[in-house]
Amino acid sequence: MTVRLRAVRDQDLPAVGALHYHSRVTAYQAILSPEALSFGSPEALGEWWAERFRWEHDTHGLTVAVVADKIIGFTYVGPSERSGVAELYAIHVEPSHVGTGVGRQLMISALKSLAEIGQTAVLWVLDGNERARRFYEKGGWTPDGTTRNAPMGGEATHQLRYSRRL
Repeated sequence: MTVRLRAVRDQDLPAVGALHYHSRVTAYQAILSPEALSFGSPEALGEWWAERFRWEHDTHGLTVAVVADKIIGFTYVGPSERSGVAELYAIHVEPSHVGTGVGRQLMISALKSLAEIGQTAVLWVLDGNERARRFYEKGGWTPDGTTRNAPMGGEATHQLRYSRRL
């Protein structure tokens, strides 16, 4: 399997939304209720990404992983709320490609982009998402002690902030 990473194109955003939806449902099925996971739709998330990227494309980067013209993963990076700090806002891989190295390739690419923004990077992860937490920790990220509670699909979630020097 040959994976290419490239910048997103406007016509990719519906596929990014669909991938985000399916990735989220699979990754969070043991953490969130079925009702919380059923909010939105693949199409709605595609529209959300199109709108978000329209407003943030000058300051944020959306990279997609592609195999034979099919998007199988993406990362979204940009500046954090804290001055001089970069943030990894999203990394998602198509469920059938989790564990194949696509996420690692995306992370390596994201770290290069994050280093162009700041000397430190942060990301947020659901407290109960053990697989993601192991992935980040293998990549040199560590929990920094900051937490937040935020709704997801109308359900309260507890999130941990991870950070990493770049």
